[in-house]
Amino acid sequence: MSQKDNFTFRRAEKTDMKAVVEMIQELADFERMSDGPQLSEQDLIRDSGLDGGHEYCQVYVLTDNTTNASIGYAICFYSYSTWQGRSLFLEDLYVRPAYRKQGTGARMFREVAAIAVRQGCRRLDFHVLSWNPACEFYNHLGATNLTKSECWQFYRVEEQQLAKLAEELKS
Repeated sequence: MSQKDNFTFRRAEKTDMKAVVEMIQELADFERMSDGPQLSEQDLIRDSGLDGGHEYCQVYVLTDNTTNASIGYAICFYSYSTWQGRSLFLEDLYVRPAYRKQGTGARMFREVAAIAVRQGCRRLDFHVLSWNPACEFYNHLGATNLTKSECWQFYRVEEQQLAKLAEELKS
């Protein structure tokens, strides 16, 4: 937990997940993908290991010390680079609009970077939609756009195709 100024950055608890799910939807609406989120509070509790099971992700919240309201969240997980070893992947970083332009997003990004350093990670990876104004925010904080500098393309295999590929092993 890190407290600075009027905000506290900390690991999310079960009681935070309702607000986190709401903010995930806010982010999806902003990204023009309102139908995207399909996670429930229980999914986040389970997947963050708060129910005692395996931890697949870490969920953090930024709270306003005056109101105790959750005003931002970050979700990350460990990944591995065959070139550099341990790394941290930042899936989402979100600050509610009323709290932007106050250094809250930069604070959260630095907090996640500090987690990566404490855990011995050699890098922090994340992706941003090309039209999102946050691209400039991340550039300002020293992030490198790998699409431009190294020509990496980001791919995904969705659930139905995963099942099809797995089924093909049975043939």
